Amino acid sequence: MQIAETVTFGGSGLDRRAGLRRDVAGLDAALQEGQVLPVWRGKPLMAGDHPVWVPAGHPVLALAGPPVFLGMDDGVARFAADLSDWSPEAGAEGIEAGFFDASVQQHPAVTEGGFTELRGVMTLLTPREAELVATAKALLQWHRSHGFCSTCGARSEMAQGGWQRTCPACAAQHFPRTDPVVIMLVTYGNSLLLGRSPGWPEGMFSLLAGFVEPGETLEAAVRREVLEETGVTCGAVSYLASQPWPFPASLMIGARTEATSQEIHIDPEEIEHALWVTREEMVQAFAGQHPVIRPSRQGAIAHFILRNWLADRLD
Repeated sequence: MQIAETVTFGGSGLDRRAGLRRDVAGLDAALQEGQVLPVWRGKPLMAGDHPVWVPAGHPVLALAGPPVFLGMDDGVARFAADLSDWSPEAGAEGIEAGFFDASVQQHPAVTEGGFTELRGVMTLLTPREAELVATAKALLQWHRSHGFCSTCGARSEMAQGGWQRTCPACAAQHFPRTDPVVIMLVTYGNSLLLGRSPGWPEGMFSLLAGFVEPGETLEAAVRREVLEETGVTCGAVSYLASQPWPFPASLMIGARTEATSQEIHIDPEEIEHALWVTREEMVQAFAGQHPVIRPSRQGAIAHFILRNWLADRLD
């Protein structure tokens, strides 16, 4: 797909400068001259359409954990720091679970902006901002959930500018986790297969998706997930595009496949509903005129694939 990397969070050419991660003195010097993105419980600090970057030592970072190095942004060293130990005023805590947290937390050390749910602003960011914020959110979430060595159980320590954790007890090394997920455009003639999960906003339907299992190819994962969720069998599989999806740490791998059967038998433990939708009905849905179907959220790879399928731009 020629326009694959125009997807939200797509590659912006960020210089991740992996060699600098091993240079403790160099990282410290870069931090003193660079900028830090404060993140509170997965929510970046935003002011309008842009993330808020602050210098090291800014009061907002008083309760922050050690910063992680994101990369060099046109000569500027970018870092991110987790402020999850900071407590906002009572009643302003927001939520960490659920489909969408619309609350915004204001920090007294920042005169403008607040901690904002990334799903709500992801389409407003520039490609570079989106890559930086997605990397920050995923990396900091990994540190929050992997504070102990999975080999011996001892508390591990951040290393390599945040791109590794090491265990002082058994010397085991641990690296950031990314979970591969296939998300597929399943077509049959002029129709495509959509489904919805319990808890989604009313009327929202999207492409089928599922985690790749150990020992499985992407092609096999596509066929298995479609069959398990809907009972529909599929033929050849081809790649479309990918998207880092830091909710919390997935890599969405977009694929397309042609169904070899049409009868739907859903697994209620997997999805709530599935149906075939014609191209004309999807046009209605994207225009907000369909009586039942709402498309997936703009910014998600499902929305990207569906919109480009309608425009015949999947080449």
